[in-house]
Amino acid sequence: MTALDFWFEFGSTYSYLSSARVAAVASAVKVELRWQPFLLGPLFREFGWDDSPFNLYPVKGRYMWRDMQRLCQGYGLPFRKPSAFPRNGLLAARVCCVGAGERWLPAFVNAVFEANFGHDLEIADPAVIRGLLDGLGQSGKAILDEAARDPAKQCLRDQTDRARDLGIFGAPSFVVGTELYWGNDRLGDAIACAATGGLG
Repeated sequence: MTALDFWFEFGSTYSYLSSARVAAVASAVKVELRWQPFLLGPLFREFGWDDSPFNLYPVKGRYMWRDMQRLCQGYGLPFRKPSAFPRNGLLAARVCCVGAGERWLPAFVNAVFEANFGHDLEIADPAVIRGLLDGLGQSGKAILDEAARDPAKQCLRDQTDRARDLGIFGAPSFVVGTELYWGNDRLGDAIACAATGGLG
């Protein structure tokens, strides 16, 4: 059995869907799950994009939003189309770096995604992130203070560099050993790969 690395970006619609399901699916087959935050913006800029492809190609964007409505309904997830897209997940991702390995991290990740895509809250607002942390029984102020320091900033830069080195070009992505799976619809394949020890 091989660990599953779940690479997610808080501005990514389909990462919301995977984040809500990945822990239960991994637990059901006893696969170790590792949460890996990163930023898509630096990668997109290397592709020559200055915005989400869902904004750059409106017909694709229209399809995606309808797809999100259908899928969220099917998964039983709240959905409210964000009034701003994509939202800046930098602060939340730095908080994830601070919380790496902590028991509260998965719940925080899901809370941020739900705030963004379920309730149309501004996740770049420190008050929103602090409120989510406080709601999980953590010291939001202390964690935000730590997230503003150089080690957390460097951690996120390193995470994004590592994503690039792994060949990741979108989110969500799942990595099992040397195998890369891209997209919410590949979660099942990635879990199966991890449960059988990987393909590489």
